[in-house]
Amino acid sequence: MPFVAKSYTASNGKLVLTLTPAAEGGFVVTSPLEPELVTEAESIEEAFRMATDALRALRASRVKLLRRLASSRRRSA
Repeated sequence: MPFVAKSYTASNGKLVLTLTPAAEGGFVVTSPLEPELVTEAESIEEAFRMATDALRALRASRVKLLRRLASSRRRSA
């Protein structure tokens, strides 16, 4: 029988996650509110820990990019 992944939505009050069972076990974790957030986890608890870490890194990356853009605009003005 072919593997059919059914997605589940979970929230801890701070994050909304979509957990899709992976064929090899565990979950692929994404967020409908943060489309760039993608990670993997073995349990729902781990999914929230991993997603929190991934979101922290994603936000830091966005801040860095915005600073670079602002800096390049100031130089070209």
